[in-house]
Amino acid sequence: MPLGLLGKKLGSTRVYNAAGVLIPVTVVLAGPNRVLQVKTQAGKDGYNSVQLGFDDQKEQRLTKALAGHIKKHSGVAVKRIKEFRNFTKDVKPGEVVGADLFTPGDYIDAIGTTKGRGFEGVVKRHRFAGGDMTHGAKGWHRRSGAIGQRLFPGTVMRGMRMPGHMGQDTRTTQNLEVIQVLPEDNLILIKGSIPGAEGDYVVIRESKKRPKGWKPPVAANVSKKKAEAKSAPAKK
Repeated sequence: MPLGLLGKKLGSTRVYNAAGVLIPVTVVLAGPNRVLQVKTQAGKDGYNSVQLGFDDQKEQRLTKALAGHIKKHSGVAVKRIKEFRNFTKDVKPGEVVGADLFTPGDYIDAIGTTKGRGFEGVVKRHRFAGGDMTHGAKGWHRRSGAIGQRLFPGTVMRGMRMPGHMGQDTRTTQNLEVIQVLPEDNLILIKGSIPGAEGDYVVIRESKKRPKGWKPPVAANVSKKKAEAKSAPAKK
């Protein structure tokens, strides 16, 4: 997790790029993040990481253990704490980092908790088609149907998709492009949707599959094909 920030999902909107194309984006409040602790490979921790805190909190609402940890490192009471390993930016405890860690064109992974749906049936939870609405079908419109076996094995198979709790799961959306960065407001506009409801906390990290400086290989392939076409002998 080379670079990362704690943030809060504010909502969705649309913006125009330089070519006049309309792009749907998710607005994330990504700061200020306070550096609470810096761990090093040479220290007693044995690995490199940076601990960030986000969203100021009243000290009286912290647990004694968390309050003691923050005081030990001369930090400020916060609601959320996240540790990022192998943080590529050189920071010190007490410093503040924000949305300017990322620039337009970067790719990020967004980690959040999906919306809780409560108890749901198989039609919504697993996208089952349901039973017939006509031809004499009664009471089986939104049910899964038979789930058991015959004489052998005489039991319900493991992993059978059934009604149950839906949502409230940690999910990661990968390779999302940063469209705009507003450092004065600590806002990041990210192309597409990210997990969670408005006001939920999210983690924005540098994309694992598309790190900083990554460019799509399409342009290189196209230019290579054009060069090969030019060098090829003309057909008679």
